[in-house]
Amino acid sequence: MPADFQDRTDFENSARGFLGTLDPCVVSAADGRVVWNMDEYRFLEADGADTVDPSLWRQSQLTSEHGLYEVTAGIYQVRGLDLSNMTLVESDNGVIVIDPLISAETAAAALALYREHRGDRAVTAVIYTHPHIDHYGGVLGVVDRDTTVPIIAPAHFMEHAVSENVYAGTAMLRRGAYYSGGDLPKSATGRVGMGLGAAASTGTVGLLAPTHDITETGQEEVIDGVRMVFQMTPGTEAPAEMNFLFPDHRALCLAENVTHNLHNLLTLRGAQVRDARNWSRYIAEALELFGDEADVVFASHHWPTWGTENIATFLTEQRDMYAYLHDQTLRLLNQGYTGTEIAEDMTLSPQLDAAWHTHGYYGSVSHGVKAVYQRYLGWYDGNPAHLWQHPPQEQATRYVELLGGVDATVAKVRDYAERGDLRFAAELGSHAVFAEPDDPDAREALAAVLERLGYGSENATWRNCFLVGAYELRHGVFHTPFTQGAGLAPAMSITQLFDTVSLSIVGPRAWNEKLSVNWIFTDSGERYRMELSNGALIHHPTTKKADADLDVTLTKRGLLTLIATGSLDGLDTSGDPSVWTRLLALTDQPDPDFDIVTP
Repeated sequence: MPADFQDRTDFENSARGFLGTLDPCVVSAADGRVVWNMDEYRFLEADGADTVDPSLWRQSQLTSEHGLYEVTAGIYQVRGLDLSNMTLVESDNGVIVIDPLISAETAAAALALYREHRGDRAVTAVIYTHPHIDHYGGVLGVVDRDTTVPIIAPAHFMEHAVSENVYAGTAMLRRGAYYSGGDLPKSATGRVGMGLGAAASTGTVGLLAPTHDITETGQEEVIDGVRMVFQMTPGTEAPAEMNFLFPDHRALCLAENVTHNLHNLLTLRGAQVRDARNWSRYIAEALELFGDEADVVFASHHWPTWGTENIATFLTEQRDMYAYLHDQTLRLLNQGYTGTEIAEDMTLSPQLDAAWHTHGYYGSVSHGVKAVYQRYLGWYDGNPAHLWQHPPQEQATRYVELLGGVDATVAKVRDYAERGDLRFAAELGSHAVFAEPDDPDAREALAAVLERLGYGSENATWRNCFLVGAYELRHGVFHTPFTQGAGLAPAMSITQLFDTVSLSIVGPRAWNEKLSVNWIFTDSGERYRMELSNGALIHHPTTKKADADLDVTLTKRGLLTLIATGSLDGLDTSGDPSVWTRLLALTDQPDPDFDIVTP
């Protein structure tokens, strides 16, 4: 029971309430650099292309629509000015902003578009639905850094914003260049979108720490005259996330828990594995708590759904989808099947498959199943032959030797590709490239296979990964366009800032080094103890006054400057200042352009 291409409901809903847009739909930074350009996606106005799966083309058309839309009286959304939506709720003295996009530039443009049509209302509060960067990174485009307006977020927001975006931030950004499409041309042979939205903006990222936590389901808040009832949904699409109802508007915000696609249980850029069982149960709870109280549901991606009956169907199908993936994976792993084996044969029911919003444009059944398997059993599939395998390059050289050399391997790659077995052709081609990275025939053979896999994929992030891999084999590594850590640093705690130092220590270089530092913060009255021991940089708050090789008295702002510049100049120190220099000499810097499709 495939989904019906004649069904235009999603197109009608995505256009409903349209008030206006930017023309041209281009946003630039202060230095003139373009950070967002929706006009590049006008090629999607065509009926389709041989190089794009028809279902993905349809989804990309929907996510390429842009402008200001009325959701219901007093609630508006700006869609298509970033990967995510910005929602604006009119309040007694201004407007509440929900999820201010990725970049300050796009967020400011979205707010200006709203004000053009609804008046120059002041921002009276900001709400973050969860700690992914496309839901808070543009906050400094809607309020100033020293704002006094409340910043509302689910409990533990800052902990997860840093762990998901800073600690492994460089690797996530590099891998993100693959799943987002990086610098691929916007065309029928390149990037057509990400399934969740068109793309991610590349402007200035910032973060303001929340001033008010939501801690429990049923918590009710009135913000500048607007009443909201919250539902905590931890461990769903993010470790900290929340839905909330606007009772007086009969409108329900579902954050990123219910969108018009099968979402990721483990995103291809990397993250903590999400809990499909809890995700399903929280959707069920939202339906029970709010289903009869809402005439419209909206989320931080895609378009709203109107009508109580339609809402019930939408949430029920999304609930069942995540539950089915979870339960069937567990059933089969308990029969001894591995994640790869389960993923190979897993399909949703015909009824679920007939709904457009269950299709895997961003997540997928295949890597969702593998994520459930990983959550419960980890990377090891139980077969001792797989317990201590060689790393990729060592494996490759041995397989290529068995096949008779790189030329013979490349010939087999082309043979399997001609037979239509692109998956095995890609595996062989990768072995050929890892065995002989500079062999032009090996690189082109693999690139051609990856390109064909991309053209046939319904999943936007799979398509992007395949096509970026092909591009880099032919043209070299994309440059990662921006780093997140610097923009987030002012909102991070002292412990989190020290973590950025400890994570850069080169362990073997530090094995035989010992040093200690006391940090005294005059603005907060806190003391921290730092010790380098056995290659690990240990740091923690303390109330004890113990001797150290170096004492540094400073403010948090001083710590930010110190980490950014590496210099103790201007700080109050006692003891041996060379300790800090010795410590910095034991660190290295992450590589935002590391190789992926080559060794």
